[in-house]
Amino acid sequence: MTDPRQMHWDSVYASQPATKVSWYESRPQRSLDFIRATGIASLDPIIDVGGGASVLVDALIEADYRDLTVLDVSAEALRALRERLGSRAERVTFLLREVTAFEPSRQYALWHDRAVFHFLVEPSNRRHYVQALHRALRRGGHAIICTFGPEGPQRCSGLPVVRYDAAALAAQLGPEFSLVDSVLTIHRTPRGVEQQFLNCRFIRATPEA
Repeated sequence: MTDPRQMHWDSVYASQPATKVSWYESRPQRSLDFIRATGIASLDPIIDVGGGASVLVDALIEADYRDLTVLDVSAEALRALRERLGSRAERVTFLLREVTAFEPSRQYALWHDRAVFHFLVEPSNRRHYVQALHRALRRGGHAIICTFGPEGPQRCSGLPVVRYDAAALAAQLGPEFSLVDSVLTIHRTPRGVEQQFLNCRFIRATPEA
């Protein structure tokens, strides 16, 4: 049986170009700045969770990061991404998964999520997300998570969302994750609507000696 969430997001991506979805960025500069700030090497594995048809992976390829994975629940989003990348798609691993049920076969140095976590309105789904994050991110790894900020919208793409400040988001991840940096930004949608986003960078603790 098809996951209702997959059906919803397939419908969203099938009904309009990726450049018209509300979260589209022509240049994901804040995410790129945070990724560079981690200091990870070009061969370190990166996973973009809910990456959809975002152009972040294009920018990471251009920056010569070489171990890239994009995870998304929507087959339509991944299809659009593959088509846009063309031959460059060979440099990317594509995973059709729902993040709260993600069972990774490896660990990553960096977990990036722009605009997935705030859709998890049920506490159980947030708990499963954090469990997936623990499975997927290696000790000492970095998590970049972007959600709607305290003054962001209360709904997106027909779905309710949860808004966060940095302290509330850090509390959701738990004590293993230290908040390194956070900033509130205003994102202008393709329709010209302004939305407040919270951008946070965390590091996962390493085991004590």
